[in-house]
Amino acid sequence: MTVTAFAPETEERFALARQVADAVLFEGYVLYPYRASAAKNRLRWQFGVLVPPAWGAECEEHDFQHTECLLEPKAGATLSVELRFLHARRRTVQQARSDGGYDTVPELHLDDRVLVPWDEGAEERVEVVATVDELLGDGVTFPFERPAREDTEPVLDAAGRTVGRLVRRCEEISGAVRLSADELDGPYRALRLTAIVENTTDWTPPEGRSADRDAALPHSLVAAHLLMALSAGSFLSMTDPPEWAKGATAACRNLHTWPVLAGEPGRADLVLSSPIILEDHPAIAPESPGALYDATEIDEILALRTAALTDEEKREARGTDDRAAAVIDLADSMPPEVLERLHGAVRSLREVTGAAAAPAAADGFPDEYGVPRPDTPWWDPASDAGFDPAQDRVVVDGRSLGAGSRVLLRPGLRRTDAQDLFLQGRSATVEAVLHDVDGGVHLAVTVEGDPGADIRREQGRFLYFQPDEVTPLEDA
Repeated sequence: MTVTAFAPETEERFALARQVADAVLFEGYVLYPYRASAAKNRLRWQFGVLVPPAWGAECEEHDFQHTECLLEPKAGATLSVELRFLHARRRTVQQARSDGGYDTVPELHLDDRVLVPWDEGAEERVEVVATVDELLGDGVTFPFERPAREDTEPVLDAAGRTVGRLVRRCEEISGAVRLSADELDGPYRALRLTAIVENTTDWTPPEGRSADRDAALPHSLVAAHLLMALSAGSFLSMTDPPEWAKGATAACRNLHTWPVLAGEPGRADLVLSSPIILEDHPAIAPESPGALYDATEIDEILALRTAALTDEEKREARGTDDRAAAVIDLADSMPPEVLERLHGAVRSLREVTGAAAAPAAADGFPDEYGVPRPDTPWWDPASDAGFDPAQDRVVVDGRSLGAGSRVLLRPGLRRTDAQDLFLQGRSATVEAVLHDVDGGVHLAVTVEGDPGADIRREQGRFLYFQPDEVTPLEDA
């Protein structure tokens, strides 16, 4: 095994993949309204947190990630691995005294910002390069350490006078990256790659504080994820493998992470193993003007809400974190034409006229699922009168399905995401039969055994599948 800088070609591929990996690394880093005092910013670091083993044994969080995926390496291939994570850096605020000393304070007011205590995230990387042959058998293990450190930064007022300082401290952490591979039986030379990331930090909670997550975070690997690249050969998709590899793919174990093909579309020599489930070849929307760190919201809404914050709220946000300050500046300076692009985008078009077009929607004949087509165009509000989601039926495998029918879920790989794999083979109840503006039919379902099913019904929040993604049950 060698630990060295990546080859230029590998570094170029990683640089492209890091555009998405950065979104994983900083997802939820600071949430709207981007102030440390906001309730949603008091419980930090929700994704990919690998805690110290002594603390993980007492809570529901984990001290490791386990990735398995398949690859077809060529002779002499090497595997380049980059572990990326955030190291929590605890920041305290101190005010200068007239005698030259400093006092720790809860906040320090400046003209343009209000500085407050905060946990910053320092990006860390661990790079490993090994030949594929080295991975066979017991594989290789690369331990790493990051020492405790402390630094200070003076705080100056508008006149350039020192009015305080920021003290940042990182705690010592240690971990290990374990890589191994084994040959698969079959007609093609393929390997199952196992990549394990462990937090091995020798830290125990102070007596009486065994359940204090805040104390464990500085000793944790936060938002941990892997980038893995082959110098020659390819990885296999976990969601759309070739037929011969489907059994081996299904047997892969992925714990607390999920591997997807990354990098340029059409290539399969790079994998991102992320604590957030993604689809193959994820990409940042070209309309995105910059990182907003809150992917549970819509960029347009975030930008508008951020621009509408009061001046005092913006001062606190700017003092919370440099990344929060950048979001405030971005929202304040966003040109109208950039904001307009956030309103929506068409990603693909399909032909609806010409020789191959479907029969006119007003022909009155049933579609392929036995549902009569409407006799008015979809853009006519009166067309809604012909639909009743609670009463409509759809024919699947010769059976009529509607609200109350029971089905088995068989998600279609080419129009679904990795999360639907967890629903494969689960039984569900049809709640409604819905029609979209293109004439498509969708089944709204709740999964049987879901403890939140009643809440979903009450809120009208269902899972949606097309008729060819379900199989009627006998008692349907």
